Amino acid sequence: MLDVLTWHVHGAYLGALARVPVRWTLPVAAGRFGYGGRSRSTVWPANVVEVPLEELSERSFDVVVYQHHVHHDVDRFNVLTPAQRAIPAIFVEHDPPRAVPTDTVHPVTDRETTVVHVTPFNALMWDTRAPSVVIDHGVDIPPWRASLERPIGITVINDLATRGRRVGLDVFQQIRAELPVELIGMGAELLGGRGEVAPDEVAPTVAAHRFLLSPIRYTSLGLGTLEAMAAGVPVVGLATTELATVVQDGIEGFVDTDPRALVAGGRRLLDDRELALAMGAAARAKAASRFAMDRFVAEWHELLCRVAAGERVT
Repeated sequence: MLDVLTWHVHGAYLGALARVPVRWTLPVAAGRFGYGGRSRSTVWPANVVEVPLEELSERSFDVVVYQHHVHHDVDRFNVLTPAQRAIPAIFVEHDPPRAVPTDTVHPVTDRETTVVHVTPFNALMWDTRAPSVVIDHGVDIPPWRASLERPIGITVINDLATRGRRVGLDVFQQIRAELPVELIGMGAELLGGRGEVAPDEVAPTVAAHRFLLSPIRYTSLGLGTLEAMAAGVPVVGLATTELATVVQDGIEGFVDTDPRALVAGGRRLLDDRELALAMGAAARAKAASRFAMDRFVAEWHELLCRVAAGERVT
């Protein structure tokens, strides 16, 4: 079994990576970003292990997987030994370029490091000079199906009040002025929302609502949206970034670049639960076909084995 060093950056994504049959080693240090170790709120398998930061230099690994620029650009030199820095490496790019979407060179330019983009849109926008691949997200399809019993939409975004236009604060407020939409996530109380919900309760909470609203202008494809689709919840959202390839307007929900069209689509779902259930079934089928967890695990395992063996990924 390969031994892979990585950091705890995005809990949901790391929870999916934990399914890959390798040993994931997480460094642990109090108060440092990415050093929180195993999840304390969800159950991860035993192949995810912790190592105290002060013992990290004594360990050897087959692959290092960086998931944040602070770990690649800073901790790689301040925390890892020269021998550990020479280990075959992967950088997971979770986001599209922030400043200039078309002309930003990805900061990882080392030809010996493989960049993994989590969506084709991200790969399209970055000018990636290092070898790179796209591995779509993986989600589980729950054995239960969404009831969609509550005639109200729901948005799941952390700190929406302070993150502004990029994640669609103004769009959310515009749509909520015309349709009932609940908001959950960290800091949701600042906008009259419900607040944070335990990770294991997010999907069941969303599944009781008539649709998931995604007001986000520019970001990566959130796992929360895919988990909602996997449960059978239709999506109403801006037809931007990768979401435009995941939700077909009028099939798995309603997508458009005009918020007024989203209001109209959301109102149809609020008024017609049978329509919502049909679109939710289509959303569930899309999640199962494109974002199957087995496919995600197989692609990641193959990549880790190739990188560990010294293969150049193109």
